Amino acid sequence: MIETDALIVGAGPVGLFQVFELGLLEIGAHVVDSLPQPGGQCIELYADKPIYDIPGLPATSGRELVDRLLQQIAPFKPPLHLDQEVSLLHRRPDGRFDVATRRGLQFIAKTVFIAGGVGAFQPKPLRVEGLAAFEGTQLHYRVDDAARFAGRHVVVVGGGDSALQWANRLAEAGPQAAASVTLLHRRDVFQAEPAAISRMRALCEAQRMQFAAGQVSGIEVTDGRLSALKVLGGDGVTRVMPLDELLVFFGLSPRLGPIADWGLALERKQLVVDTEKFETSEPGIFAVGDVVTYPGKKKLILCGFHEATLAAFGAVRHVFPDKAVHLQYTTTSPRLHQLLGVETPGHDDDH
Repeated sequence: MIETDALIVGAGPVGLFQVFELGLLEIGAHVVDSLPQPGGQCIELYADKPIYDIPGLPATSGRELVDRLLQQIAPFKPPLHLDQEVSLLHRRPDGRFDVATRRGLQFIAKTVFIAGGVGAFQPKPLRVEGLAAFEGTQLHYRVDDAARFAGRHVVVVGGGDSALQWANRLAEAGPQAAASVTLLHRRDVFQAEPAAISRMRALCEAQRMQFAAGQVSGIEVTDGRLSALKVLGGDGVTRVMPLDELLVFFGLSPRLGPIADWGLALERKQLVVDTEKFETSEPGIFAVGDVVTYPGKKKLILCGFHEATLAAFGAVRHVFPDKAVHLQYTTTSPRLHQLLGVETPGHDDDH
C-alpha cells in the first residue's frame, strides 16, 4: 500500500507538468500510466513529428518535449508506475482515496489528478476467431522481454514503427535472436522510419527475415496451442504460416475505460470541471488536459499546462488544510530554488 499526497493518472505532457506544479507547492506525487513509457500521445502518435506551439520552443518533437519535462520534474523524484491501468477508485471514510491498478498496485491518496488525455491507450486487436484465447501466452501486443522469443519461430504483423522495430531486433544476432522471423503486412508499403525499412529489407536480403504480403484470415490450433496462421494473399490464395509466437502491432486506440465508471460528472465522454481549480464533481479529484471539458476548452498542450497550475493550487486545501499558500516566483524565491536544487543568486557586497 503506497500513501501519497497526490496520485496522477496519466504520464503525458500535462500529467508530467502536473508533477512540477505540485512539487513547487511541496505536494508529493506518484504517477500511473497504462503505457510502458511516459509521454502519452506525444510518444505514441507524434514522437518525431514537429510541434510548433510550445511557449519558448519555436520547434520541438514529442520525444524532445517529454524528455525536457522529465528533466524538469527530476528534482521532485516522482515515482512513475508504468504499464499500470487504474481500475478502481473510491473514497475512504477518512476522506482520502483508495486507488488500485489492474496489476495489483494499491494507493491511498489525499488527492487524485486525472490527466488521462483522451483515455488509456489500448492496443488495437487482431480480430480473428479464436485468437484472443492466446493473448499473453503466444499472442503479444507489447514486448516486455525480448529474450522470451529467443530460438522461437515468430510472426510479426503490422507495417508501422513498432512492427519493424521488433521484427528487425528479433532477426538480428544476439541473445534475443529468434529461430525465424516473418514480417506480415497487407502490402509492401510501410508507415515507418526509413532507416527501419532499409534495415528490414537488408535482413530479408540476407535471409535472416522473410516478408509476406497478406492478411490473417484464420488460425490453426494443435494440442491446445496456436500453431499456424491462415494468411490470405493478394492473389486470393490462402496459405498456412507456422509459428510459435505472434506479435501484433496495429497501433493504439484511446479508451476512457474505468474513468467512466467512477461516478464523476461527464459530458460527451469528457470530465466536467470548474475553471477555478479544475476540480471534478467529486471534491479532491482534479482533471486536466484533453480528458476535461468546460466552456471555451481547447485541446492544446499549452492549455493543459495552465490547467495543471490551477489544479495544483486547488489541491492545497486538501493536502495542507491549515496552511496558507502564497504565490511564489521561481525567479526570486529561495524556497523554490531549494526545492529545484538550484543556487539562489547572491548579492555582490560592492554594489
